[in-house]
Amino acid sequence: MRNYVLAIDQGTTSSRAILFDQNLQIAATAQQEFKQIFPRSGWVEHDPEEIWDSVLSTCREVMKSQNVQAKQINSIGITNQRETVVLWDKQSGKCLHNALVWQDRRTGDLCAKLKAQGHEKLVSRKTGLLLDPYFSATKIAWLLDHVTGARQAAEEGRVAFGTIDSFLLWRLSGGREHATDATNASRTLLYDICKGGWSDELCELFNTPASLLPQVKDCAADFGVCEPELFGAEIPINGIAGDQQAATIGQACFAPGMVKSTYGTGCFAMLNTGGTPVHSNNRLLTTIAYQLGGTPTYALEGSIFIAGAAVQWLRDGLGVIEKADETGELAAKADPHQSVYLVPAFVGLGAPHWDADARGAIYGLTRNTGPAELARAALESVCYQTKDLLDAMQADWPDMDQTILRVDGGMAASYWTMQTLADILDMPVDRASITETTALGVAYLAGMYTGFYPPIDEFKQSWSFDRRFEPSIEAGERIQKISGWNNAIKRTLTN
Repeated sequence: MRNYVLAIDQGTTSSRAILFDQNLQIAATAQQEFKQIFPRSGWVEHDPEEIWDSVLSTCREVMKSQNVQAKQINSIGITNQRETVVLWDKQSGKCLHNALVWQDRRTGDLCAKLKAQGHEKLVSRKTGLLLDPYFSATKIAWLLDHVTGARQAAEEGRVAFGTIDSFLLWRLSGGREHATDATNASRTLLYDICKGGWSDELCELFNTPASLLPQVKDCAADFGVCEPELFGAEIPINGIAGDQQAATIGQACFAPGMVKSTYGTGCFAMLNTGGTPVHSNNRLLTTIAYQLGGTPTYALEGSIFIAGAAVQWLRDGLGVIEKADETGELAAKADPHQSVYLVPAFVGLGAPHWDADARGAIYGLTRNTGPAELARAALESVCYQTKDLLDAMQADWPDMDQTILRVDGGMAASYWTMQTLADILDMPVDRASITETTALGVAYLAGMYTGFYPPIDEFKQSWSFDRRFEPSIEAGERIQKISGWNNAIKRTLTN
């Protein structure tokens, strides 16, 4: 019997491996952090070899913890930090450079140049995205132009590009599989989300040889098998989805109008818009929520670059907390008479502002401001940014279900943060019973493909929440708080 599905959840600050049993319950988890590399202000890199080692280590650890053999694993699913770029040599498998992380802003000048030349309308029409350093294409161009010999090797067909899912798939399969799924492809600025394929016109615009690009498949598909020596036997790989799309599936947001918000390093809200791409008038992203049976389902997405990373900054940058889970308790002790606002634009601002040049700022400091007020401001900033996203979504898609927001991710475990979120949004917030919905979503994809897990209609009926947070503050207080946030944002923006 193959009794488990193994989900690889490769995130921005750590890699996790999670075993799900036949009932889609978590049997075991292993996690390993890896180094964040900041060569310059606004530059963010990862060592791909360290990522690979962390994935192997956590998979082996989680299997060992339950005494699970490879023959007991039905399938592997991979979910990943999106937009992050890796280039490697097709023959040796050696990476040409550190990975350029989705948070990296070094290509801001190139994006500004392309905007000035009038290319953003074309890019947006084909990809649903904006010309921003967040996405993959300008990162690929930077690597090709700055790594010695990279462009020539790429033009000769000797280099492969991948987002992290594709890089891991290549390594797991021993170099036999160079593929990705439609959700990750849709975040590159090179994929036409309406026609469903790589765009020659966009490849030419970003000076990217088509030979670099992986094959694009459904989210649930045959992605090959892993090398037997990695875990003791071959294991099929049958699910891939970018982290936010995987969370959308894990939250069972299969009906148009449903919306979820995931709180990890960043915060990402995704609204299912069905079979038709809806182009935003409020600087949201149009993207592929998932693709099954060759048919894409689309979404509007709002991306916040800094959410949990603000808590990391409190811990690692300022040293005001020792552990991330202390933040809510500390915030609860803050002076209610101080109105301190943190705009966490450490790497620019994402949706709906899209200001790559903005940088973090704190407003309302007094002589009495201390760690508690800073903790509160950091957590509140996530709630205010979520409201900005949902307001933009409502303007673009009036049929959005505004009755309940489904939440997940590490910060969703914080009672103080989720209650504050409900207060600021003035709507109930449902925290999923399984907060690891990103891993759950890709595990479900992999197991559904093999028949190990039930069809979608049965899966969505099984979704449940462990707690509902109801709004608890007066309208006047809410309005005052939001007004202060809007003023802070206005003073921070550079565009």
